Amino acid sequence: MRTSAGVLTAVGVVTAAQLGVAAGASARTEAPRSAGCPVDIVYPSRFYVNSDNWVTEGGLYFAVKNKSATKSFTKVTFTVTDVKNIRFGTARATGGKVTHRTSKTVSVYTATLKKKTSLGVRVQTHLLNTHTYKVKFALHGTGWNCAVDQGTWGS
Repeated sequence: MRTSAGVLTAVGVVTAAQLGVAAGASARTEAPRSAGCPVDIVYPSRFYVNSDNWVTEGGLYFAVKNKSATKSFTKVTFTVTDVKNIRFGTARATGGKVTHRTSKTVSVYTATLKKKTSLGVRVQTHLLNTHTYKVKFALHGTGWNCAVDQGTWGS
């Protein structure tokens, strides 16, 4: 009897894993880095999704961080756009305000990105396919030599 209980327990664990309940996911990035760009893009390296493929813990967090200890930048807009298999829900900005939100695009803006601070957004995210997804980043502002296209993130 103990053997069959152990087998049933093992089968139950496999079934729960196959259903994807609270499955973990990780992503890689192909974001290019400009030599003269004093900002970093912050993106999640690991996150979890529930059984309906919504990211848990409030969604994904994306940000741009000012690495400079001496310079501030003005009129900074950071945009995250769906490339493949991602839909956005509500968004909350940190260090600025959300200026544009659709199911495929989220933009945040700040008049001044001060030294050693960040401008980011936490957005509720639904993955249409948990195995392949991608977003791209765009960055606009004055006072730096950064490319507008800041690369992609996803799997």
